[in-house]
Amino acid sequence: MGKKFALAAGKVDRQKRYSVVDACALLPQTAVAKFDETVDIAVRLGVNPKYADQMVRGTVVLPHGSGRGVRVLVFAKGDKEKEARDAGADFVGAEDMAERITKENWTGFDACVATPDMMGVVGRLGRVLGPRGLMPNPKVGTVTFDVTKAVRELKAGRVEFRVEKAGVVHALIGKVSFGSDKLRENVQAMLETIIKLKPASAKGTYVRSITLSTTMGPGIRVDPMEAQALVAPA
Repeated sequence: MGKKFALAAGKVDRQKRYSVVDACALLPQTAVAKFDETVDIAVRLGVNPKYADQMVRGTVVLPHGSGRGVRVLVFAKGDKEKEARDAGADFVGAEDMAERITKENWTGFDACVATPDMMGVVGRLGRVLGPRGLMPNPKVGTVTFDVTKAVRELKAGRVEFRVEKAGVVHALIGKVSFGSDKLRENVQAMLETIIKLKPASAKGTYVRSITLSTTMGPGIRVDPMEAQALVAPA
């Protein structure tokens, strides 16, 4: 354990479950790197992802964005190609982009959108895009004819998430420089979305633990009961 990490870890009570407000206020104090660290959230859920009806997957548009520049590739033709460029897509194309990905193993983008009529072309790229989490999917709004909305949301800070095999959702929710208030609002938006996606077949406690951390800092445990009460509808 390095000196800086030890100093940051000393500010966190490992036996305590913090409120979302207190945890977000503590996060900037645990950032030890010289760069603007990313803030991540890890939510352990009471689901078994090996069953299709317990898969938790979705997207959330963070109120204050993710703080990360997102390079968007859009597979489209004709008017939709122009629409994608006007919306701010970084790369737009069809078979030419598919060929580049296939021949060069190119993945110089962070998100991929496709119009439904292009999925015959995009579907053949599953071996390259799938393992990297870049495959367009209608369930998260990246297979759509409304490319303007998809591109703008991705650019504005839309974050995709998917529960892992261990039942944990990992996602970024901003940067340390956002400050505690903006981080809190982003955390609330993320938790609210995850809670809305609770599978009907999930039994017992749904949100079992929540941990916030900076890129290089220690984890801060959040009280899951308090957090759920915070985002519960009035």
